[in-house]
Amino acid sequence: MISKHILKEIITANEEFILRHTGDIVAREGILFPETVRKVVVFYGARRSGKTFILYDLFKKYRDVSLYLDFEDERLLDFELNDFRVLKDVFLELKPHLAGKRLRFLLDEVQNIDGWERFCRRSVEREDIRIFAGGSSSIMMPDEIQTELRGRAWSIEVLPFSFREYLISKHIDINDKGLSYGSQKALVKKHFSEYMKWGGFPEVSLLKSEFEIKKLLKEYLSAMYFRDLVERYNITNIPLLDSLTDRLFSSFSTKFSLTAFYKQYKGRFPFSKDLLFRYYKHFLQSMLIFEVRKFSESTYKRMRNPAKIYPVDTGLCRRTTSLDEGRLLENLVFLELKRKGQEVFYFDEKIECDFIAKDENERLSAMQVSLELNEKNREREVNGLVKACKWLGTNKGIIFTWDDEETFGAEGIDIKAIPFWKWLLG
Repeated sequence: MISKHILKEIITANEEFILRHTGDIVAREGILFPETVRKVVVFYGARRSGKTFILYDLFKKYRDVSLYLDFEDERLLDFELNDFRVLKDVFLELKPHLAGKRLRFLLDEVQNIDGWERFCRRSVEREDIRIFAGGSSSIMMPDEIQTELRGRAWSIEVLPFSFREYLISKHIDINDKGLSYGSQKALVKKHFSEYMKWGGFPEVSLLKSEFEIKKLLKEYLSAMYFRDLVERYNITNIPLLDSLTDRLFSSFSTKFSLTAFYKQYKGRFPFSKDLLFRYYKHFLQSMLIFEVRKFSESTYKRMRNPAKIYPVDTGLCRRTTSLDEGRLLENLVFLELKRKGQEVFYFDEKIECDFIAKDENERLSAMQVSLELNEKNREREVNGLVKACKWLGTNKGIIFTWDDEETFGAEGIDIKAIPFWKWLLG
């Protein structure tokens, strides 16, 4: 049981910190909140993706009626489920003028408190308190959330910065029409090169030193490794986890076969195929990687074929050669499609196309990704896109590039090649 005095102290200290020391916060794009229905808003996603600063931003916008608590604060170690009962009373004792008004509770890493879902549900439905909860644990994901909040949560996935948000963090006006065609084009391309290389983790985007960036990304991966995998799932076969980690983050934007991995490593250290599949599932649950399945109406065919692997941020990808730039670009395209809420597949019918994307209206589109179009790859890239378009019954396709831009036709298909950074700004 935590004392009211300590709660008041923490609430007051948090308010002072957010208002005085958090500086300008990049408003995240594409986040929609419920306006007419009473739901617990739940932010989930990989560690360090910016969930806490979304809560800070909400606090600043609604500071007069908001309370913020971070349940990884060591002062809240003794906080228990029953302590939620006094939270409203404590807040109103600090701000009695808010009695009768609609309050906002911003609860960070709230999954650390067993039974938090029951409190949130009661507060939203019976006390008309707006609850915004964030957490890095897979417990916060829609598929994992407890029964008490099923159908009562408004889940929002938070990914690292998009390129537009990245530019905003660099104090660049993304509405400036000169970014794509004018004098600032070279600067935007330079930023996109850095974004593609180092990713969009918000804290990373603020750093200028390559040494500091590499060190921070290494620390991120270490924290995710131990907290989101080893500790969360009580992993004991560390050699298997190390080997799987290395393979997954070096296999980005390529097909990955667990069966092939098993055959390659089974003689090096002891592990079962069941354990391998379980560890792989933990990576997906931790939101460190995403998988894309083959485009097919048959669920069996989708699951029978290997998945393509995409880390949550290109800063975590392990590069070995200069040829990896094309794969980094493909990883960025996948993340942007996911950010837009599209369901993504890859196309492979004797010839490949990188992405088939399905939007919220069930419309399908085909996309190819190529760092550049040249004599060696042009025929392959175009043929793969054309076949995918014909398969879908559409007469339009797009090729995302680094700098090539043109429009042309091929076998009745209108194809547009466009630099991905320009498409993002458009």
